[in-house]
Amino acid sequence: MSAYRLRIAIDPYLAEAHGPEIHWTWRLLLTGIGWAWEEVPVGSPCDVAFVRDPDEAPQASLCIRANPAAWARPAAYRLSCLRSDDSLSHPLFEGEIAAPDLIRAGEGHWVCQRDLIFDVFWLVTGQEERYWPRDKHGFLDLTGTAVLRDGVLRLAPASQIGIWLEKVLRDLGCPPPVPRWPPGKRAAAVVGHDVDYPEVKRWLEPLRVVRRNGWRGAGPALAVLAGRRTHWQFPAWTDMEKRWGIRSAFYFVPRRGSLLEFATGTPDPFYDITSPRFRELFRSLAQEGFEIGLHASYLAYHSREKFAAEKRLLEEASGQPVVGNRHHYWHLNPDDVEETLLIHEQIGLKYDASLIHDRYLGWRRGLSCPFFPFHQAERRELKTLQIPTAWMDDQLFRLRRYNPGDRLELLRHLADRTAEQGGCLLIDIHEYVFDEALFPGWAATYRSLWEYLLSRGDFWFATPAQVAEHWAGRYTALVRASDGLNQGRAEQVSPEQPLSISAMT
Repeated sequence: MSAYRLRIAIDPYLAEAHGPEIHWTWRLLLTGIGWAWEEVPVGSPCDVAFVRDPDEAPQASLCIRANPAAWARPAAYRLSCLRSDDSLSHPLFEGEIAAPDLIRAGEGHWVCQRDLIFDVFWLVTGQEERYWPRDKHGFLDLTGTAVLRDGVLRLAPASQIGIWLEKVLRDLGCPPPVPRWPPGKRAAAVVGHDVDYPEVKRWLEPLRVVRRNGWRGAGPALAVLAGRRTHWQFPAWTDMEKRWGIRSAFYFVPRRGSLLEFATGTPDPFYDITSPRFRELFRSLAQEGFEIGLHASYLAYHSREKFAAEKRLLEEASGQPVVGNRHHYWHLNPDDVEETLLIHEQIGLKYDASLIHDRYLGWRRGLSCPFFPFHQAERRELKTLQIPTAWMDDQLFRLRRYNPGDRLELLRHLADRTAEQGGCLLIDIHEYVFDEALFPGWAATYRSLWEYLLSRGDFWFATPAQVAEHWAGRYTALVRASDGLNQGRAEQVSPEQPLSISAMT
C-alpha cells in the first residue's frame, strides 16, 4: 500500500506572509493522520483548500477559511474557553463570538468557517504560556485559567482537530491513511523512570519519609536509617516490566550535585554515574533491553557545551549511545523554551520528553502524539522529536490538590483519550518510589494503569527511543512521498537511510 497524496491548495497570500508557520502546521496534521500531499493551485480540483475566501476554491472538497489577522499576531490571542461542536473541540478566543454555522456541509463540498489550522498552531506553540505566572523553578501556575477550568490539558484539542479533519476527509472520499502505529495497534504506551535519588542520605531521608507519610512513616523511616530500606529499586522495576514483556527507559543525571547546591537553589542529584556501581547497572540495563537516557541537569540549558558534555559523559559511562532526554525538574529555559529545544537539535538528540506541566496532568501543548516543534524565532521546524509526557507520578500524590479525583479514573481517561486519538501515552515514574512502605500507592498506581493498558490489547508498548525511531521514520517517509508544503521544513533522516511507507502498512 502506498500513501495517498492528498491534494491541498494554500492561498498564495497566506503562503507569502506566513508560509513557514502554515506549512509546518499542515505537515504536522497530515503526517499525524498519515497522508502524503501534493500542493495544487487554488481554484483547481483538490481535497482541501486553505483560503481567505471559500469562494476562491469552489472545486475543493473541504474549504477551511483562514484568519490572516490571527497569523499576523498569534501572541495577542487569549483563550476564552474550549468550545465543542459535535465531534469537534476547538479554542474560542477572548472577544470572539461562536459561529452558529461552523460547518456548512453540502454534496461533496464542505466549508469550515473557522481557522482550525491557526488553532492548532496556537496550541502547539504555547502562545498562552507567556501570560501565566511562574514559580522559582519556572513551573507555570494555571490557577483561574480557561485551560484549567475547561480541562484542556486532558483533552488534547490539537490532536482532536486532526482526528476531525481525518474523519471529514474520509467522509468526502479520501482513502485510509498510513497507520500511526505497528499493525493491530491503535496507540503507543511508554514509561520513563527519572533517576533522581537512587542512593539515600541515611541521616536525611528518614525526615523526608515522616514529612511525606506522617507518623505512619516512622517505622519505614527507622528502617532507612538502619540501612534496611533503600531507594535502589532498579531490579524491582525491571523484573516487573520484564514479566509484562515490556521495556522502559531510565534517565540519569551526569552532573553530580551536592547538599549545599541543593539548599541554595540548584537541586541536582548526588550520585556519580562513573562509579563502578553505576557502570555495572548500565551493563545490566543494556543487556536486558532497557533504554539509557539523559536526565539533563537543572541548569544544563545555560550552555550548549555543558549540555553536550553531559550527554558525552553518560555515553562514556554507560557504553551506550544516548538518543533521548528528559530535563530534571522539567527545567527548560523558562523565558524561552524554544531556545532549549534548539539545543536538543544542536547536540544531536533524537527526542526529548520534557514538555509537561509539573503540577497538572495532561498534554501541555494540546497534542497527544509526538511532533517536531516549531522554532518561532528561526521560523522553522526543529529536528529533535518531542514526545509529550502526560503524567508524572507526583501529580497524583504530593501535587494531588491540582488534580482532584480518583487516581485510576483520571489515568484511564488519559489512556482512553490516547487511544481515541491514536496518540502516545508517555508517563514518568521516578525510580525510587517502588517501595510501598516508603511511597504508599505510587508503584501500585503505575501497575494498575499498565495492567489496564495490557488488558485492552490495542497499545504498542515500546521504549521512547523506539517510538522516536518509528515516528520520525514514518514522518520522513510521508514527507518524501509528498510535493509541496516545504517552507520551514527540516530534513529528519539522512538520505542513505532507506524508508518505505509500504513497510509501515
